[in-house]
Amino acid sequence: MAGAGLLALAIDVASKSAAAAWLPGRSVELLGGLDLRLTRNPGAAFSIGAEVTPVFTIVAVAVIASIAWYARNVTHRGWAAALGLIAGGAAGNLVDRLFRAPSVGRGHVVDFLYLDWWPTFNLADSALVCGVAVAVLLSLRNVPLTAAPSTGGDAAHLADTAGGRDGR
Repeated sequence: MAGAGLLALAIDVASKSAAAAWLPGRSVELLGGLDLRLTRNPGAAFSIGAEVTPVFTIVAVAVIASIAWYARNVTHRGWAAALGLIAGGAAGNLVDRLFRAPSVGRGHVVDFLYLDWWPTFNLADSALVCGVAVAVLLSLRNVPLTAAPSTGGDAAHLADTAGGRDGR
């Protein structure tokens, strides 16, 4: 879980730093309708709630803290990846809220990925969406956060039968 979260955070911070340095005042066409365009978002998704930026800072801290608290109980790899991506994405945007202008806790998030049919976003947003998608799929499949403890029953049975101790 920590690996997925730290990787998402590192990639997000590096990409936002590069975008903030190289993109001011210009747009770069990539492919398939994807452009690089620098924007600063004080709100949440779709710039909703621009007037309550500190609330998003508090929510991000709460999400990260909650995931960190439950992390010790998560043993399923899929859940660990999903929660790691969610925490990493939340942390990526939290870094902006804490360390970017206009002030601590009110910083505007750097967005730079632009599609004609979607609001501008960043890699932290992508990590969050992918993590939530995986979590929804796991939930729909009733996959528990923790793997069932192994009783050794199947392995012990196979060992017994392989060694000729099955009573035959």
